[in-house]
Formats: sequence, structure tokens, C-alpha cells
Amino acid sequence: MTHTDIKTEGLISNLPQSWQPYAVLMRLDRPIGWWLLLIPGLWGIVMAADGVQGMYGRDYYLMILFFIGAVIMRGAGCVVNDMWDRDLDKEVERTRSRPLASGAISMFEASMLLFFLLFTGFIILVQTSGTAIWLGVLSLVFIASYPYMKRVTWWPQAFLGITFNFSALMGFAAAADRIGIEPLLLYASCFFWTLGYDTIYAHQDKKDDALIGIKSTALLFGERSLFWVSLFYVVSFVLLCAALLYGGAGYVTYGLLVIPALYALNMLREWDIDDPENSLQTFKKNKIYGLFVLVAISAHSLWDVLSPHIGF
Repeated sequence: MTHTDIKTEGLISNLPQSWQPYAVLMRLDRPIGWWLLLIPGLWGIVMAADGVQGMYGRDYYLMILFFIGAVIMRGAGCVVNDMWDRDLDKEVERTRSRPLASGAISMFEASMLLFFLLFTGFIILVQTSGTAIWLGVLSLVFIASYPYMKRVTWWPQAFLGITFNFSALMGFAAAADRIGIEPLLLYASCFFWTLGYDTIYAHQDKKDDALIGIKSTALLFGERSLFWVSLFYVVSFVLLCAALLYGGAGYVTYGLLVIPALYALNMLREWDIDDPENSLQTFKKNKIYGLFVLVAISAHSLWDVLSPHIGF
């Protein structure tokens, strides 16, 4: 059975036939990508507000903007990636049916779509804060250069971590219009989280990548991937706790963090590094992990509200 991550049913099948290749190019058939871009941004917004108790209308509006922006900018990143990789994608089983690799979309058409997405993203960005705007502009440099990294380093997953998690800094900056120790610790936590889950993702393609000379941490770590990925999750979790501790999170948050910790432990226990479909499903489980963490961060100041009523 051919292993592909392109799904043409559901949302994609309901679009006009002429739109479908563009939707596939933006990976609208695979929402996990924009979820993993959105979640760190939501973490940053909620952390800046000290949890839902400190959130106001502006913060909820920012969450809506970040949702739209995540879909748009993840789509733009995918267009850039496929423009770089259209020839390589033809050599990989999972990616050879992508629109640029298959010829369903031309480079000119992809360029027009990219311009539209970036312009829309800019309109969203200017509604945030000055600090967030500058971070957004800076992130474009990394978005444009990320696809090249798999050609020159065994650590393209680390470069993705640097690029993808600008959303955590931008979320905090959009809500607070500043950057400090707390969002930097959060960014570092998200970096190691991405390093872990994208290594899992890369295990889908390791055989093809080895044949055509593409580098990845999946190939670098080989049979020791489970050890390294587990280590990245532990470091990410410790840095997340440090960010929350620095921000003064209460006991409720730390209690709730047990849930994503156990979920990640079970997720890694069930990961089969030699099964491409299992690696894809394990990768997708990171959305649930991220949402569990979001619930914990949302309870940031809940202890301060509850403690006077329970005798503490």
C-alpha cells in the first residue's frame, strides 16, 4: 500500500475541482500542521494574561487572529517548502503526489498563492502589537530558508523548532507587547517539543531520504531515536515548568501538567520507529498533548482564586 499523507476526502472533496490542488498545496487536508503552529501562540497569549482569569476581550480577539494566522502562515510555509522541494518530492513515496511535484500546479500559480497568503498574513499581523510585528517580520527569514536546511545539516528539525515557535514569542508579545524571561523559556520549551515531534515525523521518510541524500535527525539518531526524542520531551517539559514557575503559576497548573506528562509518556511508549503510519499517528497525537498543556496554563492563577475559599 502506498504511504501518503495527502487526504482528498472531507473538506478538500467539497471544494470546486479547480481549487483542490491549491488546498492540498496549503495542506488544508492536514490540519495538524496549523494546530502545532497555533498551540504555542495560544500558550503565549494565555501565559501573558496569567491564565484565563486575567484574560479580556482583546486577548480572545488575539486568539482568533492567531487561529486565522496559523492556517494562513502554515499554508505559506508549505508553499515555500514545496517550491524548494518540488524535484525532491518526486523521489519520495509520501510526497510525489503533491501538486508542484505532480505538475498539478505551476510555479507561477504557486507564487501567486504565496503572495496572497503573505499579504493576508500581514493584514493579520498589523492588528497585534509593535513587538509582535517585528517578530513576525523576522520570522519570514527563517520561513524562507528552512526548506534548504535538510540539504546542508542533519538538524533541519532544530531549524524548524527555531522557525515554527516564533508563534510562542509572538503570542506573548501580542498580549503583553514585550519579551522577557518567561516567553523566552516558553520558546525554548517549544523548540525542544518541535525537535521531538518532528523527529518522529521524519521517521516516515527515512528510507527515501537516505537514498536521495536528504538529512534529518531521524537518520542521524537511527535506532537511538526513541532515547533522543524522549530526552527532548523531558527537556521541553522542564523548560515549560520553569517558564510557569517564573511567571508565578499556582498549584492547580502544576497538578494539571501531570496529564500531558502521562499522555506523552504513553505516546512515546507506543511509537514504532520503523512503521511510517505509526510515526504519522504518533506525530498527530502532539495536538492533544499541546491542548492538555494549554488547559494547564489556562489555570495559571486559578489557585489564587480558589485558595481563600478552601482554607489555604
